[in-house]
Amino acid sequence: MRILSRSSNLIVILSLFVAVISSQAALAQDDVVHVFSGIVKHVDRDAKALVVKADDGAEHTVRWTDKTTWEGIKEFGKGVKEGSKVAVKYTEKAGEKTAVGIRDAGKDTAKAVQ
Repeated sequence: MRILSRSSNLIVILSLFVAVISSQAALAQDDVVHVFSGIVKHVDRDAKALVVKADDGAEHTVRWTDKTTWEGIKEFGKGVKEGSKVAVKYTEKAGEKTAVGIRDAGKDTAKAVQ
């Protein structure tokens, strides 16, 4: 009877271990950061969203939050406008892209040409 208790305990512990590892792997996939660059097609400041046509031709709608970092652009998207060249770092959950960072890529191009 004691052997059965130990076996049952071992099975429970192993099951919990597998469950924890599986849930951590699923969470880690949600935090993958993607990057693309392109031209801003539309800015909706009320919705905190940009539509950017990527260099490969695909259009992406990306939302920003108060945690989004801005490089070369006034804080919270005030300086971003249609026609701007940007690089966007984002995460994606349930099909919605959320910007981690947005950088004015047009300034990098100007520096490279000079």
